[in-house]
Amino acid sequence: MAKALNDAISKSLLGRYFKLDERKTCFTRELRAATATFLTMAYIITVNATILADSGGTCSVRDCSEPANPDCILKPNAGYESCLAKTKSDLIVGTVLSAMIGSFAMGILANLPLGLAPGMGPNAYLAYNLVGFHGSGPMSFKTAMAVVLVQGCAFLAIAAFGLRAKLARLIPQPVRLACAAGIGLFIAFVGLQIHQGLGLIGPDPSTLLTVTACAETNPVTGECLSGKMRSPTFWLGLVGFLITCFGLMKEIKGSMIYGIVFVTLISWIRGTPVTYFPNTPVGDTNYKYFKKVVDFHKIGSTAGAISFTHFNTGEVWIALATLLYVDVLATTGTLYTMAEIGGFVDDQGSFEGEYLAYMVDAGSTIVGSALGVSPIATFVESSAGIREGGRTGLTAVIIGLYFFISLFLTPLFSSVPPWAIGPSLVMVGVMMMRVVKDIKWENIKEAVPAFVTMLLMPLTYSIANGIIGGIGLYIALSLYGYAVGFMKWVNKTRKMVAKEQNQVSAATSAVEII
Repeated sequence: MAKALNDAISKSLLGRYFKLDERKTCFTRELRAATATFLTMAYIITVNATILADSGGTCSVRDCSEPANPDCILKPNAGYESCLAKTKSDLIVGTVLSAMIGSFAMGILANLPLGLAPGMGPNAYLAYNLVGFHGSGPMSFKTAMAVVLVQGCAFLAIAAFGLRAKLARLIPQPVRLACAAGIGLFIAFVGLQIHQGLGLIGPDPSTLLTVTACAETNPVTGECLSGKMRSPTFWLGLVGFLITCFGLMKEIKGSMIYGIVFVTLISWIRGTPVTYFPNTPVGDTNYKYFKKVVDFHKIGSTAGAISFTHFNTGEVWIALATLLYVDVLATTGTLYTMAEIGGFVDDQGSFEGEYLAYMVDAGSTIVGSALGVSPIATFVESSAGIREGGRTGLTAVIIGLYFFISLFLTPLFSSVPPWAIGPSLVMVGVMMMRVVKDIKWENIKEAVPAFVTMLLMPLTYSIANGIIGGIGLYIALSLYGYAVGFMKWVNKTRKMVAKEQNQVSAATSAVEII
């Protein structure tokens, strides 16, 4: 039945449009790839909304129960908390819609198996550096969204004129290869953290990071309070990781999905040490929302929340430049890394659908700003789907369909625990490390920039920083080579001039003797 279905779809208009036969794939493989990518991306639905909601969104002192007190936004306040809850629901829908539209466009226009959604990093910069916690920063939420809009338009112009592709080709080969491994380390690092993954790694006042997996942690700082390596959720997540590993060892299709589903189903059982719904006020609230299963929320406050009123300040232009260069470098590196992993890159360093992929990425950011979310990015988690065999835009279209369904099943998808997602992120990191074998480690000029690129991405929590560091070192080492070459040329020229002078002197002496 599966073979008949795959043959029918491959020969249909849909199969011919997405070039299923040409790229040696089939519908069921694309479906499996889309499922793997979506499940590893699904965390962004609530994570992005939670981070952006920390800025306060459009909530202000006027929403407080006692608006006369300006400190009410920084202290527990029923009115302000109610506004924040509505804002978070708005941001969940905005995140889902922007991811759905971006993924659809990437699949239909660029025919690439890449999922798009609001990127991690820019959302934290916007929430905590620009708007500030509960609006305590240098600009309002509406002004910040205007910055995102202008940045998206500038990005679109760069993409339309083909400058992004040219900028991407300026990235040296060793740095481009190291991007894959560096992003893999970055993803694995996220998957091991306490709030976003397994919880094996946490903060330490002496060594910055340490092994945790604690039975009890500080909810604010994440520091271990008691019981190192005694976290039941960590051990459950480890079982999910082993299920994924065993499946991949036996080459069982869909292995990335099985580990996530197993851990999630166990975590949904109440009354256990590993439950995602403990008997606490927060757990009860989450469980009450989870039981709705189907729920739809209309965007109220964040859609169209854009204002250019205070756009002439220095902070605005600094923020604009920062978001633009981070987006250009990070997205370019991610796109090329995904293309390398999927085997799309040709001998000239380009790949099919490259131009439209850049346009879609930039255009999605403009759409996202209108919905009230941070810049949209091509997700590195797309490598999970590529690992499952995704090779065409049909993967991205199905990812978009999953996001559409999640508009109505938000209670379920937002209840996937981080210790279920963490193992798959670590496994993606494992898969992305294979490109290091192509780096010429015996050549210091290539080895050092590649190593620094890989090192800086997880340690600075920034893909862009790794790319900047790698390119900077490559240029510096190349300048040294050029300087050495120039000095050799000068010495060679000097010797030739000296030789010619000697010949002239000898000829002159001979003439004088005659």
